[in-house]
Amino acid sequence: MAYNVKLFKLINGEMVIGKWDAEKNLINDPAVLQTVPSQQGGVQMMILPFGYPFDNEIEGEIDGKHIMFEYKNCPEDVSNKYLEAVSKITLSSGGLGGKLSDISGLIK
Repeated sequence: MAYNVKLFKLINGEMVIGKWDAEKNLINDPAVLQTVPSQQGGVQMMILPFGYPFDNEIEGEIDGKHIMFEYKNCPEDVSNKYLEAVSKITLSSGGLGGKLSDISGLIK
């Protein structure tokens, strides 16, 4: 089953990834993307349940009225890591290793 995984900025400033349901205007199974500085001077992304630290599972929904911005593209490796976190199944990558790309260009 193919999911319409999208990246959003909510009105509270959170960057969220989730499965977009256009019919119901909902983000299903939302997860927060947090930036973490790396030792190499770049940024790494951490995917956490939206209700963390009180919820340890990625589940629930967010109404579309809370969306401030929808990113045009969601990097494939970020959406793969999200789907792995939601399903608890590891997805194969195109090359050796599943290195997450540098998405610092998304953050301004």
